[in-house]
Amino acid sequence: MFDLVVILIPVFPLLTVMANGLNVMLGHRFSDEVAHRLAWGSVFASFLCSLWVFVQILSDPAPHTVVAYRWFFGGDLQVNLGFLIDPLTCVMLLVVTGVGFLIHVYSVGYMHGEEGFARFFTYMNLFMVSMLLLVMGSNYVVLFIGWEGVGLCSYLLIGYYYDRVSAAQAATKAFVVNRIGDAGFLLAIFLVFATFGTLDYTDVFAQASRLDSGTATAIAICLLIGAIGKSAQLPLYTWLPDAMEGPTPVSALIHAATMVTAGVYMVVRNHAIYDMAPDALLLVGVIGAATALFAATIGLVQTDIKRVLAYSTVSQLGFMFLACGVGAYIAAIFHLVTHAFFKALLFLSAGSVIHALSGEQDIRKMGGLKDRIPVTHWVFLIGTAAIAGFPFMSGWWSKDEILGHAFVHGRYILWLLGAIAAFCTSFYMSRLLYITFYGESRVPHEAEPHIHESPQVMLIPLVVLAVLSVIGGLIGVIPGGMENGAFHQFLKPIVLSTGAGGEEAHDVHLLPYMLMVATTLIGVAGWFTAHYFYYLRPAVPVQFAEQMRGAYMLLLNKYWVDELYQKLFVEPSKSLGRALDRFDTVVFDGAVVGVWKATEMGAAGSTWFEKYVIYGSLNVIGYGNHLAARLLRQLQSGLVHHYATILIAGFVILVNLIVLFLWVGGGS
Repeated sequence: MFDLVVILIPVFPLLTVMANGLNVMLGHRFSDEVAHRLAWGSVFASFLCSLWVFVQILSDPAPHTVVAYRWFFGGDLQVNLGFLIDPLTCVMLLVVTGVGFLIHVYSVGYMHGEEGFARFFTYMNLFMVSMLLLVMGSNYVVLFIGWEGVGLCSYLLIGYYYDRVSAAQAATKAFVVNRIGDAGFLLAIFLVFATFGTLDYTDVFAQASRLDSGTATAIAICLLIGAIGKSAQLPLYTWLPDAMEGPTPVSALIHAATMVTAGVYMVVRNHAIYDMAPDALLLVGVIGAATALFAATIGLVQTDIKRVLAYSTVSQLGFMFLACGVGAYIAAIFHLVTHAFFKALLFLSAGSVIHALSGEQDIRKMGGLKDRIPVTHWVFLIGTAAIAGFPFMSGWWSKDEILGHAFVHGRYILWLLGAIAAFCTSFYMSRLLYITFYGESRVPHEAEPHIHESPQVMLIPLVVLAVLSVIGGLIGVIPGGMENGAFHQFLKPIVLSTGAGGEEAHDVHLLPYMLMVATTLIGVAGWFTAHYFYYLRPAVPVQFAEQMRGAYMLLLNKYWVDELYQKLFVEPSKSLGRALDRFDTVVFDGAVVGVWKATEMGAAGSTWFEKYVIYGSLNVIGYGNHLAARLLRQLQSGLVHHYATILIAGFVILVNLIVLFLWVGGGS
């Protein structure tokens, strides 16, 4: 029974992919209503199965391996389509299917009337299947299949509006940048097999403690390259903000429940290897802290509502990497869970704003919306408070725990970077809230009459996510406080929260209360700073932007990183491609054409020789034989006296020849 339910978790959405995919290919044999009910219904079924599996693991937390299919054997390599079910898997399953289900329901209203409705839900379900394979896989091969699957689906969904040039370019960018990270991940898989002789997690992690530091570091860094690409960390983060070209539910699914959390999950899943590579683990923390601050500063001045949230995602993922870098793996997963709640809420709320304004995303053309779309305003306010780290909201518990671990483990610089990033996060999210919902309306006059609250099918998921954003953090502290809450106790047997380099982590309850108060005050200070500038004195930021135009333009243009990459990598790559194309055309194609011409000429000469020499000679011989035959045929008259004449003439000629021969011979 257990094995069957586990297998059904990815099978349900897979069946829907097949059904809706066939429906699209066969010309929409059933309605859009049937298509969306199949889509969200299959995800809900997966959620129920995940919930049942979670209950079973609560009573028996030992890892369970379920082999769905024995795939292939080759030498020492044996790969099964298998699933590893343990507490970490259960947490990821509940997040992916639970939040994914709410996003699917929301999409019914948001995508209503869009062309390609069934195609959209086909891609969404395929995304779910890929992510489920990623988090459930019992070996690196299944993980890689899911890993590549979410990359493919992100390409399809970001480029959903494929007739838009910007969407097509963003989809291509996401696909290419992720391939860079995937190359590192693939190299890590080769190193794992070369080192351990197997790709199964259980066998690899059982032997990980015997790894030498060099090998462990090599594997860990290669894995990190893959994680950086998928989770949009420095320097491979540039694809994620551009992913906003897709529909808003896609942004929510990518940013909250699926793709971008895959890198964090992979690092945590491979913690046994990272614990043997302290230098690589420190690198994880440094990259995370740097990304958290870097992306947060860009978010300070962005004017597209979805791009502000996109940079907040990059920054929050940086906090998760920071947690992993100080060995606080459980804290990283805790923040992953709370982030899924409030980030899905924020993106879907932003989608509700965009829906109300008929597609407008520029916050400079918003304002004064809190009374026009009150439900959206309140849930966005809750999401903002959660991500800003407002006391007792879900993000407050998880973010403070990460910063606490960084400080306790002596990573003071990382703590400082994280603290500044936390201030910036609180500031730019509060700025977004005030500019969008408060102050005077800047909505164009022609759009004013059409402002409306979203339909119920979109609001219900928002309310559920808002509740989770408020109370979701309590799973980390109830019943025994930080490090002793139900969440930590559930994950502790699988993911030990050890310090970098194998040092034992201090429990969070040993963190000085003054440090907790300090980090709380940082978040509150960011909120009230934004309140002053964008609510009480909205003209001041404009003056600051003019006075500090250099810094403002630097942030507004995102440090010109895209332009730098364009100059350093994209244009040289294109130039190299064009040069290779010319070389291919001139040299290889020229050689091929030359051989073809020579062959053609040889064939023509051979044809002429065959036609005029060989066939001509044969024709001449044949014609000569024909003439000879005609002459000889004249001798065959059938008259006896003709034959007698020929006989006598022949006899006379023969006698003369004999006489001549004898005469010549006698004379000599």
